[in-house]
Order: sequence, then C-alpha cells, then structure tokens
Amino acid sequence: MVAAPQKIIISGYYGFRNSGDEAVLQSILIALQKHSLATGIVLDPVVLSIDPEWTTAAYGVKSVHRMKLGEVRSAIAGSAGLISGGGSLLQDVTGSKTIPYYLGIIKLAQWMGKPTFIYAQGIGPVNRKLFHPLIKSVFRKCSYISVRDEQSRELLQSMGLDWNKIEVVPDPVMGLSLPEDQVPSSKGALSPPAVQTVGISVRFWEQSRGELDAITEGLLKACKQTPLHLRFLPFHHSSDNEASRYIMQKLENEISQYGGVVSICEDALHPQQMLREVGECDVLIGMRLHSLIYAAGRRVPLIGISYDPKIDHFLERVGCQPIGTTSSLDSGKLAAEVLQLLSATDEWKLNREPLIASLVQEAEAPARQIVEYFRRKG
Repeated sequence: MVAAPQKIIISGYYGFRNSGDEAVLQSILIALQKHSLATGIVLDPVVLSIDPEWTTAAYGVKSVHRMKLGEVRSAIAGSAGLISGGGSLLQDVTGSKTIPYYLGIIKLAQWMGKPTFIYAQGIGPVNRKLFHPLIKSVFRKCSYISVRDEQSRELLQSMGLDWNKIEVVPDPVMGLSLPEDQVPSSKGALSPPAVQTVGISVRFWEQSRGELDAITEGLLKACKQTPLHLRFLPFHHSSDNEASRYIMQKLENEISQYGGVVSICEDALHPQQMLREVGECDVLIGMRLHSLIYAAGRRVPLIGISYDPKIDHFLERVGCQPIGTTSSLDSGKLAAEVLQLLSATDEWKLNREPLIASLVQEAEAPARQIVEYFRRKG
C-alpha cells in the first residue's frame, strides 16, 4: 500500500540560473524520487525559488517565491518537513545576509514543529563569529545533518555540535545522471573531427582580472602546440558569460592561425544540458566547483583553479590538486597540464575510477536517510 503524499519543502539558492545550484536541486529531486519509490513513501517537493514559474517549468515541481514570507510560511505549515541544501548556503563571503536568511527558513520550520534536514551542505567560511552560536542553535534541533566535506564537519564541531551526528557525504551533483535521448544537446559549434575539446568554466573573481589573463595566456600556449577547440561553459548566467567573453575576445584574433576553434555555450540553462556539454569535452578547466564535479561525474580529466577552500576540498576527494589559485596562476604550468592530460586521458580515468565511482554511490545517502525518517515515522 502506497502512503499518502507528504509535502517536503526544499530551500536553497534556486531559480537564479546558476547551473551548479540548479544541478544540486535536480540531483536532490532525482534521489528523493528514487528512494521514495523504493520504500513506498510519496514525497511531494515544494521548492523555494527566486523564480517559481521557471523552477516549476524546468523541474515539474511546485514552487513558491523564496522572498515572500507569507507564501513561505504557508508552504512550510502545510508540509511534513524541510530540507536545507545543498550548496554553500551557510557562508558569509558573499554577504552578511546569506546566513540569517537560510537559518531563518530552517528556524521557521522548527517553530512550526516540522523536522528539518541539512542536505550535503558546504559550511563556511564563516568569518563573523556571531553566527557560530546561531548555527549551533538551529542545527542541534535538526533531525539529520550531512555536509559535503570533512572541513565542514570540523567547522561545525568547533561551534559545539556533536561530531557523531554529522554525516560527511559527496556533493549531491556527483550522483546526477544524464537521461539519454531526453535532454537535447545545446552544442552550437562542433569541433573539427581531429581537434580535441577543452571545456572552460570561468568567473570574475580578482579585481585585476589577472587570473583570466593567465588563463588566456595558458590557452594560447597550449594551442601553439596543438589545435584545440576551446569551448566556454558559463555556469552562472550572465556574469560567467561576461567572464568567458573577456577571454574569448583576447583569443579570437590569434587562435585561428593555430588551427583552433573558440565557441561558447550560452543556452544550457538546464543542468542536464550542461552535464552533457561537459561530457563532450576531453579536458575541463574549471573555476566553478560544479564544473569540476560535472567533469568528475562524466569521467572528464579536470584542472581546478582555486578561489575558495571548497575547490581544494573537492579536488582532494578525487585525487587532484589545484593547478594554481586565482591570485597566483602560472600560464605555462596551465598549458603543460592541459597538454599532458590530453595525451594521458585513459590513464587519468583509470587511476580515479574507484574514487569517483564511490562518490557517485555515496551521493544519495542524504536522500536515503530522509526517506527512511518518514518511513519510520509512518
């Protein structure tokens, strides 16, 4: 007998057209559905989004505006519980209002007597110490806590939370699959048959744009050695589009003389479209965390450029190290790594397959735990 549907609220950075965060949502939805079907539990997701109509159209789920308190309160009141995550929700690098917002949503659910679940979040950096007791107060009342790396667990422990109640799991996107023949490729510029494709995911970070200039020089040096298709993959529209075009404008005058091709994918708004794009690359250079996670999931050799500890933490989990940081990036080293990986793709895949396969399998752990909670409760 199948149980009656139960609404579950999902809170995160959704509806902003950030491919990484949209992939987190897609991954959570798929994992919840999979484990719900396996146990006979019916969960009806309601997503808090900055653009509810777009979210509903993209994922086929109910959605309410994340900034309209009345709608949020009503949705939570009619739900069986709330999931917060994944992604880097609890950090104060991007602003001082981020942590209060996400903690406030969780606290609202707790005030209403709803179980709350932390789903594979990356915690920190939390530079304002005044947030530490607030995070501890809210998290200790959660029914389940999972984080995406050991450093997040250590940070929560330093705030006074019980180490044993925090599960370390991979980022949910490691479990994102590509339903063949369902999501059309948005690839507009195909590589010439003999040319290998290097995917590039960049963002603005340094004020000087020094990291983008170094990437430009590195790509030119690699292209001088062998013709390449440089495929720019903006993960956050429209800022990443602008960062990509900053490099493209510097490349286009020179790249053709080396037999290379430059293109940009600007219409892959659905995460599975971008996942397919990444899967068609031979190597990926990434600043965005989820560009690197996509690459690992599709077994594409990757080169990470670090601007945040979360990049280093993920690279460590897949047996890699950043090629450099945004403040110190050697163009010659970047070019050499691109050429080396292009010549040793199979070896890279073989060496990392056990690690990546394990992460893919473990990525569904939070969904399994949440569904199990409702099964026991029912």
